[in-house]
Amino acid sequence: MLDKILELVEKKRYRIGSLTFGETIEIASELDLPVSEVVLAEAMFRNSMTKQEVLNAVINAFAHNLYAAEVGITSGSSFLFGKVAKELAEQNFARRLIEDDLINRILVYTLAAQVGNHSCGLQPCAGTGDSCTYTGLFKALKETVEDKEELARAVAVMLKVGTIFRAGKTSTGCNMEGFGAGAAAAAATLVELRKGSPQAMAKAVVLALSPTIGNPCTPRVTVAGLCATHIGGGVLIGNLAANLALHTNIPVNVPVDVMIAMAAAVHPVSAQHIVPVVIKYMQPFFKTNLDVDYYVNGQIKEQEQQTIKDTMAYALHEARALAEKANSIVKPFGEAVVGGSSQAVGSPTNAARIAHVLAKGEIKGVKIELYPELFARRGINVPGILMGAVLGVGTDDSAAYRKIMQKVREMKINVEILQVDEPQMQRVTVLAAGQNAMVETLNRGGARLTLKNASPSLQEARKAARRLGIVLVD
Repeated sequence: MLDKILELVEKKRYRIGSLTFGETIEIASELDLPVSEVVLAEAMFRNSMTKQEVLNAVINAFAHNLYAAEVGITSGSSFLFGKVAKELAEQNFARRLIEDDLINRILVYTLAAQVGNHSCGLQPCAGTGDSCTYTGLFKALKETVEDKEELARAVAVMLKVGTIFRAGKTSTGCNMEGFGAGAAAAAATLVELRKGSPQAMAKAVVLALSPTIGNPCTPRVTVAGLCATHIGGGVLIGNLAANLALHTNIPVNVPVDVMIAMAAAVHPVSAQHIVPVVIKYMQPFFKTNLDVDYYVNGQIKEQEQQTIKDTMAYALHEARALAEKANSIVKPFGEAVVGGSSQAVGSPTNAARIAHVLAKGEIKGVKIELYPELFARRGINVPGILMGAVLGVGTDDSAAYRKIMQKVREMKINVEILQVDEPQMQRVTVLAAGQNAMVETLNRGGARLTLKNASPSLQEARKAARRLGIVLVD
């Protein structure tokens, strides 16, 4: 089998020893093999090992981290987690996080690995967060899977994913650690364990990664408790993604390599732009060490305390502002929006509805100007904008949404679609025989908008919005 795999890899001009996860999936699919077979073959070639030697090495790689997990579940205590893993494992896992026994064990052992990490250290992969997940998965599977080779195969797939994330992690961020890498590796491992196809594995990894993109390390390793839902969340999302891929025909058209590459590309952007905001709000809750602070200048410590007070006051002010703007619970939702997104479709459609009211006479043309994200999503928002601009119908008119593109052609209305660089901008101009109208708004999601400018009258545009029931925000 090794020869067949090597032959196909060479034929495709891929590089054995450094296959992408997508290439690994592709080779397995074309040869009708489990993904683990290709992962193992690659390791055999790269390390000049026999298959058994690779299987043994995969198992033995966890020696220290298994010890750490054992400490975490017995005698260990974490300055951030307390003894959470021990509490959950007592009396044969009596306090259950989830009814599925395997997933419950993976969760408990993942938390145990983190407690162990804080007690005796953990061998990192991309970071320590994903090592917690890999250790939790390994320990739970070791207790569940009787066939040693089957265990090693599943773990080999997990490590193939993990080592790629290790290469991709260049900064801080749970998106490339416990949450992102953990979710992707858990999804791949569970698909392999459940005898899923290579295509199902690719789909599962894409689904698992999607909600983790850009996620920062909120706990910053010094805030109590928060990391538990990062590393545990990775397991749960991985399980969800694996089951969706295995038990449904859910369409997924993003190649797995594109998803992994995007995760790695967003990772440093998140570290640069999101992490500073996270630190601003989380710093008041960082664990301190009086023995360390003894050596810090007293004036600096006073400044830090003042900063913490200011941050707490500012956060409370922001929270109260949100509460004041919030809808009553008896009317929580906005109007229904066709097209799949209240942000991408609802808000620009409402801008177009206002422009429709301001225009007079037969409509001859519609000019649509959208900021880059909306322009990229024009396949779903332009039908909504046109039905609002030409017909003046609401965001919930699914029949108009389906027919508007054909209707615009039949009415010989000139349509111009442009991208503008202004953030959140959605400008709609209706060219009509009696009076043209232009409405310039900023997208605010939830079908809401900020009315920035309008012609012939901003005041008339506000009146139109109120009459149509469109929510304007600052």
